[in-house]
Amino acid sequence: MKKPLTIGSMLLLTTALVTPAALAQTTPEAPATTNAPAPADDGGDQEKVDVSIPGGGSGPDIVVTGRYIPEPIRATPEVVAVLSTAEIARTGEGDIAGALQRVTGLSVVGNGFVYVRGLGDRYSAALLNGSPLPSPEPLKRVVPLDIFPTNALASALVQKSYSANYPGEFGGGVINLTTKAVPTKPFFEMGVSISGDTETTGQLGYTYYGSDTDWTGFDDGTRDVPAGIKSAIKNNKPLNGGNYTAAELQNITASLSNASTTLLQRNHNIPANFGVDLSGGKAWDVGDGQLGLIAAASYNNSWRTRDVLQQSSLDPDLAGIPQSDFQTVITENRILLNGLLGLGYEFGDGQAIRWTNLYIRDTLKQGRLSAGFDRNVSDPVAGEPASLIQQNTYWFERQLIDTQLVGEFKFGNFGLDVRGTYANSKRKSPYERSFNYAYSAVAGDYVNNLTSGGQSADIAFSDLNEDVYAGAADLTYTLPTAMKASVTAGYAYTKTDRTSSRYQYQYFRPDGALPLVVAQERPDYLVSDYNIYTYNIQLRDVSSSEGAAAYDATLEINAGYIQGEADFGGGFSATAGVRYEDAKETVLPIGPGLVQTNLKNDYFLPGGTLTWNFAEDMQLRLAASKTIARPQFRELAEQIYQDYESDRQFTGNPLLVDSELINAEARYEYYFGRGERVTVAGFWKQIDNPIETVAFFAGGGALRTGFANAPKAELYGAEFDIQKYFPLDGIFGEGEFWVSRRLLIAGNYTYTKSKLKVGDETVFGPQQNPLPANVLFEDGAPLTGQSDHIANLQIGFEDTDGLSQQTIMLTYASKRVTNRGPIQGELRQPDIVEKPGFRLDFVARQEVDFLGSNFEIKFEARNLTGTKYQEYQQSGDNKIYLNRYDVGRAFSLGATIKL
Repeated sequence: MKKPLTIGSMLLLTTALVTPAALAQTTPEAPATTNAPAPADDGGDQEKVDVSIPGGGSGPDIVVTGRYIPEPIRATPEVVAVLSTAEIARTGEGDIAGALQRVTGLSVVGNGFVYVRGLGDRYSAALLNGSPLPSPEPLKRVVPLDIFPTNALASALVQKSYSANYPGEFGGGVINLTTKAVPTKPFFEMGVSISGDTETTGQLGYTYYGSDTDWTGFDDGTRDVPAGIKSAIKNNKPLNGGNYTAAELQNITASLSNASTTLLQRNHNIPANFGVDLSGGKAWDVGDGQLGLIAAASYNNSWRTRDVLQQSSLDPDLAGIPQSDFQTVITENRILLNGLLGLGYEFGDGQAIRWTNLYIRDTLKQGRLSAGFDRNVSDPVAGEPASLIQQNTYWFERQLIDTQLVGEFKFGNFGLDVRGTYANSKRKSPYERSFNYAYSAVAGDYVNNLTSGGQSADIAFSDLNEDVYAGAADLTYTLPTAMKASVTAGYAYTKTDRTSSRYQYQYFRPDGALPLVVAQERPDYLVSDYNIYTYNIQLRDVSSSEGAAAYDATLEINAGYIQGEADFGGGFSATAGVRYEDAKETVLPIGPGLVQTNLKNDYFLPGGTLTWNFAEDMQLRLAASKTIARPQFRELAEQIYQDYESDRQFTGNPLLVDSELINAEARYEYYFGRGERVTVAGFWKQIDNPIETVAFFAGGGALRTGFANAPKAELYGAEFDIQKYFPLDGIFGEGEFWVSRRLLIAGNYTYTKSKLKVGDETVFGPQQNPLPANVLFEDGAPLTGQSDHIANLQIGFEDTDGLSQQTIMLTYASKRVTNRGPIQGELRQPDIVEKPGFRLDFVARQEVDFLGSNFEIKFEARNLTGTKYQEYQQSGDNKIYLNRYDVGRAFSLGATIKL
């Protein structure tokens, strides 16, 4: 349901409260609580915020005019945070993930995945206009939010207390993104920006050519899978000597694109980042309503170089020489393309039809060079670990196409919402190339004979396709009684189909090691056509040795719910409902001896919230619910996946089961002025069978990441949020410069504590091996991904008469576990811990008039504290780093013309 919430310009972040029935029946003239204050005059300086949620019913627009508690908060019990376009713009973030991390209890982990109250992304849901989104990232269930540009969105809503109109997978919360629909007035904006950071721009990096069109984010065909490999995959005829002759294997090997995807080169002057974005819209009067058109597009080309220390240890106490120790330089060129086309028609009393089409393409081109040692590879002369060089070139394509149709109608006391969506996401990673060289004292050089330890060449092709079909209908009935009350019932159907494949091939020579003079050649010469035919170099399929070469997965959900809301008078109101979900999740791997997953479960998921508005500017809320979290496809599938952010490989566990959560929350809210507030909340969760990320050592001592269910966990914590404005004319006098300026202080803090509860019950480890839970997990250990402390502070100066903002932002997150430590027999290594630390940012926005046009100039300075990235294990004084690198300080300058 789209509802234009009119919010006064004084509000930076409106903690609005939205439930379907309340939205349908609240009006400025008829506040839902009997002791609510009279509306105040907004002064005409207001911003409309579109919010589209499932089960929204239909009703009049909500206008926030309350002098104390804003109208929707006064009327509804569910706690949400709503970020409008203006509030997002204040943070200066170019994507919604960056803006959301300023919200109380939210943190961004990895490449744009938003964690709610320290719970991982599997405990949260991401919706677009109230409909589900597929993820183009195969490791995650939800879409990475850093691929959503802020110029395409009207609002971002975060709801932390469960209500039955939302999907049952609601452990930490739901993030609902609403795209722009009908503009209030015609507009056209065009912006350009340039940026860089101290670790990347103008510095040394490693790149490779790829194809002529890489700068567009599209390959020109250079990385297409060769016909011979396509045929082998299609006919289920693996590349080996039993299926093909030597000549046929040589021809297939020679058909690969070579130098353009293989030759890694130094670039001593990595370029700056740049971007351009366009957006525009217009509305027309049609019949008794308005037809609106909004279009937006953006292109961003950015670079990042990381000089990473990477270590691993097989010793439970991390003592002695590490198992491996490498210094790795990784350079990434990321191309992000976005397009949005929306048509909306608003008519009658708050009725609307919305058609939204979204296209996002996120491409990352990565060059990687690593030097160090692995104790599994010894120098035959010195008897010590050999010096190794590892080279990788990658190309990751992520693409999302989403089309939605939403109708919001009202018939007397009835409100009807219907919505349908089709979405497709793809992830392709062709030509995942890897070359490993070892130092030879005999040659006095690094060599790769394709046979000896530490000397190899591999190539892999990954492909993922996911389709999501979803439909829902919600009917709201407002009771014709003196007591304000309504009932909403709805049905939702979702089907997700995924196919994923990863075929890996190894270069080898049946006749033994290559001659020394050939083994010294650089990678593109080493696997050149000349050497392939001269020295009988062939490809052999090693996909089956690395789990499933391919899998098919399906998740089908049928859900129905009923929810009631009532205002009992005396300041008391309540919402309660129950949702029934029946789901079947299957993962069918293709390969010998692999385990299939067939999960079929149904749940009744109740949720309710009681609100007591005991003073004109204060409220108390109590909420309780039951929710679930299903394992993601990627957590279930036995297929190797290269994660370019952690620079590690992941694989799934087909024996995972659903997690069940019991949730409780209490919240006190005090609104002591216009746009000013203090809120305090406490929350508690109990989780049965939480899914934990667990590290393990694969063959050859390689550290990988898998998944396992722990028996139980408990999480509890508290949140504090404050926002206050200070007029500056009272401090500096009533001069023309100060009379319209004010200071904003906004801060929030979240304390979260979680504990695993384990005994000697049997669990299945990441390699499907049964073992006592207290061997794999430590009783009392925190959940993976959970920070004990998350804090945000904003200090802003702004002009209320025009766009002039200068904002200092400080963000802190305490350390959090990324992986449970790998076990060695009955011994457990320390957990792998990430340390986000402090981060200081500064954003300045200024509107200027130039040649009769309005320009917005924006300057950003990020990570001024120079905080490093650190991921490590520690046992006493012993410490090793899985990933440690300087992030650098980043600066950007942009300009947007507004017509």
